[in-house]
Amino acid sequence: MVSLTYIRFVKIKFRNRKDLKGLSMIADSPKTQPSRKVKKKNFSTSLSGQQVSLYTLKNKNGIEVSLTNYGARIVSCIVPSQDGELADVVLGFNSIDEYLASNEVYFGATVGRYANRIANAKIKLDEQLINLDKNAPPNHLHGGTKGFHSVVWEVSSADIDRIVFRHVSANGQNGYPGVLQVEVTYSLNDSNEITIEYLAVSDEKTIINLTNHAYFNLSGAGSGSVANHSVCINANFFTPVNEFMIPTGEFRKVDGSVFDFRTGKNLGKDWDDDDTQLNRAGGYDHNFVLNKNEGQKPELAARVTDPESGRVLEVDTTEPGIQLYTANALDGSDIGREGVPYESKSAFCLETQHFPNSPNQPNFPNVELEPGKRFTSTTIYRFII
Repeated sequence: MVSLTYIRFVKIKFRNRKDLKGLSMIADSPKTQPSRKVKKKNFSTSLSGQQVSLYTLKNKNGIEVSLTNYGARIVSCIVPSQDGELADVVLGFNSIDEYLASNEVYFGATVGRYANRIANAKIKLDEQLINLDKNAPPNHLHGGTKGFHSVVWEVSSADIDRIVFRHVSANGQNGYPGVLQVEVTYSLNDSNEITIEYLAVSDEKTIINLTNHAYFNLSGAGSGSVANHSVCINANFFTPVNEFMIPTGEFRKVDGSVFDFRTGKNLGKDWDDDDTQLNRAGGYDHNFVLNKNEGQKPELAARVTDPESGRVLEVDTTEPGIQLYTANALDGSDIGREGVPYESKSAFCLETQHFPNSPNQPNFPNVELEPGKRFTSTTIYRFII
């Protein structure tokens, strides 16, 4: 059970939350100040004959979210503090060239066809063995070398508060069967909610697991460690991993462990503990099994508070899991738009998802997509300022 403290928080905080609008449909198958915003011209280019651009969503409260169709990714997210000071809370770069040259390729990107890891880069569909791109030997990671993070998406519509990206993934791309049509819609409202809606259809049976890989630092990108960010995750269980970062299939209770975030604790409190799971990942890089009710509406999954700025980030999702990642692999080799190196544990990711390696774990939630059926998923990043 979730602690009484957490239950009280949910009921009081969200008693009057309105239902979300319906999902869209695929029709044809140091702190960044305002003067340092990314510039559209730095993203205006052509890659493999396809136009890349920068798009910005704005609301009345001063929040601005910039996105590019290269990887259908979040480039920048400017949010006021409780004192009205603006900062960019998403790690990223000032130009498309820097994204292309970065060592970390997933900054802010849409990840797919299958987010997270698949053991030995192999799956079975209807007893047929399928080999996927082994881009993280011996495993498959985040859709493969030419995953959704590395393609130029079509922009089917764009407005001040909503943008729709589309992509058609070819049959056999990185080993995946079926022609997959994907739509990702970002919207920003005056309740300070960034809503991401995913929709996909395939002409053959395939697997799918989509997420966003934004790196957050609520004190401002480039401002150093997120050790003092307080995190609450609505999960009684997590899925422990083996030495290759593949879930063992176990659902392990968080109670009494370094993975217990149910009532909230600072990220850095335990991340250097001599714990086998933390040692394997170099920090947190684990899937949490969310406490979910029946139904398809987004539910509260996590809440992060930065005591320095007073910014709060809440994450709602329809997904059964969420990956907490403390940017362990960042090594300072990428210099962000603030002019400082992005170091290990200088950000956190909360990747809503089905579980890693689900195709090879029959007790994990199903990730198979039947031909002609619709995959839908919704995640909401909500800022409280």
